[in-house]
Amino acid sequence: MQRTKSGERIAVVDDDPSIRETLEGFLESEGYEIDCAADADELDRVMRMKPVDLVLLDIRLPGRDGLSLTRELRAKSEMGIILITGRNDKVDRILGLEYGADDYIAKPVDERELLPRVRNLLRRVGHSHSASLSASSTLSFGQFLLDTRSRILSDGGGRTVPLTTAEFNLLAVLVRNAGQVMSRERLISATRRRRFESMDRTIDTLVRRLRRKIETDPDNPHLIKTVHGTGYLFAGSAGDDDKEARTYRSTSR
Repeated sequence: MQRTKSGERIAVVDDDPSIRETLEGFLESEGYEIDCAADADELDRVMRMKPVDLVLLDIRLPGRDGLSLTRELRAKSEMGIILITGRNDKVDRILGLEYGADDYIAKPVDERELLPRVRNLLRRVGHSHSASLSASSTLSFGQFLLDTRSRILSDGGGRTVPLTTAEFNLLAVLVRNAGQVMSRERLISATRRRRFESMDRTIDTLVRRLRRKIETDPDNPHLIKTVHGTGYLFAGSAGDDDKEARTYRSTSR
């Protein structure tokens, strides 16, 4: 393997050896270090040996498919994920984005289109990682604690509130920006790290699901407020200065 210029590592996961070889050769020529895998189990072995910055992931893998693998990867990592899809896989693309993928590209892969997507996503992932290191890993609001490192939301009794990847990402952005009106476009950008077509209804659906999990009365929300014609505003207190959060921490020790 040639010496890389960027130091960034990409995993190509596809059961078609010709696609793996083509993408490996092209991306190596652009200075990236590449590991290839034919399925999810091979990717597991690669990731146990070395960290990966971005995964190019075929959505139609044998065994654990690309959708299941996307959800698993996003639950434990903020690496970049680009799905490789068929041209008619619209529903699967939407599910993949819901599970935490950042972008997708259709087969046959156009290398001229792929390269800027890879570069831009790696740049955004790097910026996101730097920001997360400098930010507090625990956010509090009302009776809840949101641990952004372990990606766990706990209620006042210390019980874990189950969240999907997309729900967690949206809640973390809202809490970090408490008191600010967030447009749907801004929420999509902040949670997805992607730049293609806006899916406003997806954000609305996620907000409805979050309200059912964190609001006392989801039909009359006090935490996630709708700003008609614009987007949403998180009205709960955020941060370690919240009185209720301090009380919760002291009583739960």
